[in-house]
Amino acid sequence: MKNRPDKIQTGRKPIMTDNNSISLKEHFAIIKHLVRWTFLVVPIALVIGSMVAFFLWLLGVAIHFNFNHPWLLFLLPLAGLLIHLIYQSVGKSSEKGNNLIMEQIHVEGGGVPKRMAPIILVTTVITHLFGGSAGREGTAVQIGGSIAAMFAGWFKLKGIDMRMILTTGVAAGFGAVFGTPVTGAIFAMEVLTIGRIQYDALLPALIAAVVGDMTVAAWHVSHVHYHIALLPQTPYFLSDFLHFDILLIGKVIISSAVFGLASFLFAGMVHEIKTICLKVFKHKWMIPVFGGLAIIGLTFLLGKPDYLGLGVEAEYPGAVTIPSAFHLAGSDTWSWLWKTIYTTLTLGTGFKGGEVTPLFYIGATLGNTLSGLLNAPVSLFAALGFIGVFAGATNTPLACTFMGVELFGGEHVLLFAVACFTAYFFSGHSGIYSAQRIAVPKIFDEYFADEASLSESMKRRGYMHQKLRKYTLLFKKRNNDGTRNY
Repeated sequence: MKNRPDKIQTGRKPIMTDNNSISLKEHFAIIKHLVRWTFLVVPIALVIGSMVAFFLWLLGVAIHFNFNHPWLLFLLPLAGLLIHLIYQSVGKSSEKGNNLIMEQIHVEGGGVPKRMAPIILVTTVITHLFGGSAGREGTAVQIGGSIAAMFAGWFKLKGIDMRMILTTGVAAGFGAVFGTPVTGAIFAMEVLTIGRIQYDALLPALIAAVVGDMTVAAWHVSHVHYHIALLPQTPYFLSDFLHFDILLIGKVIISSAVFGLASFLFAGMVHEIKTICLKVFKHKWMIPVFGGLAIIGLTFLLGKPDYLGLGVEAEYPGAVTIPSAFHLAGSDTWSWLWKTIYTTLTLGTGFKGGEVTPLFYIGATLGNTLSGLLNAPVSLFAALGFIGVFAGATNTPLACTFMGVELFGGEHVLLFAVACFTAYFFSGHSGIYSAQRIAVPKIFDEYFADEASLSESMKRRGYMHQKLRKYTLLFKKRNNDGTRNY
């Protein structure tokens, strides 16, 4: 039977077309699209990867210099003041950090300044040089977004192209700083909006993350490797049809709920510390000075520097770090809480860096503690906390599940998914990125139902609660004659 062209009604005359012709045109357009974005993304990712490699090297130098000169901690208030002056004089809008990049992606704009990359690099190194408790993801993401925006200006990209190029910049920065390219690509798309992923940037983001990671490796900058010990063979609880340990799954769910609550606590404390400091201190320069003094006081109170800095390398034998949390007795019972306090104080008072590596620390040490309480495998629960607290704080359960596979292997992918998705729900409608939007609420809630940002939704919820309290008090108030006012 001969192929007959189909008829398409256009309102006037039927137009004859060929399905094979349409298919060829579509695939030609796909190839053209991929070639175009490959040529756009590769040079950008090479520059971002090189910049991130330089940042990681410089950060390592600063951290080791701080280890060898612990008296630098006493200069932390002055370092905070210096960071404040840098942003007040030349930083301008760059101080909004990751939230600025996310806002520009949402509105398809290009208002990410070129100076963001060097400023955040310098201020993050200053923070770590003098002992501030911060991370490095925020710096890498801002480097990626700033460089991507700069190239977009050179290429004269606008609208959707600008949004996609900024997304690829985030993917390249994140994938390069942690050595997790698949996670970087998914994180860049998932972090923008809770409950929805726009896949139009999937391949460009993946290309950018892979090239960024390869570039860091080419500069011989290595990442820390983690290992989950082999689990003992346990007989299955119900039948051979269930190929996992039901009791272990139950322990993972309980722990993951706690991981989500820890995420909620962290995000809430960062925002509250910022709000309180703005109300208490008349002059903004006093806020980082106070933060530095508070960190010094806490360190003297505890008598050890374990919760300063990045938390990846040990300043002395026996220090609590992320790698040590993967071993029995490698963490104190309340290490996760102390790191939460240190980091929220550091970031909430104006110091720079990122939240993710401290979240890794909080999750791994909390997992270590919970493994003892639940009689569970230490290294496994440290790994689950590592990705679970991160998932809850950033609202990116899918990306964090992939991170578990990339960092720890795929053997426990089911447990990774259970941990990340459970923590995601138990963290509530909170997060470390206030510009993150809500497309699909985690549960039905009228305050979070129209794609507002997290900050807008929380303000609305606070306003409605105040209004409700006002009407409640008015309802309870009685007139002299015994009637109620409504």
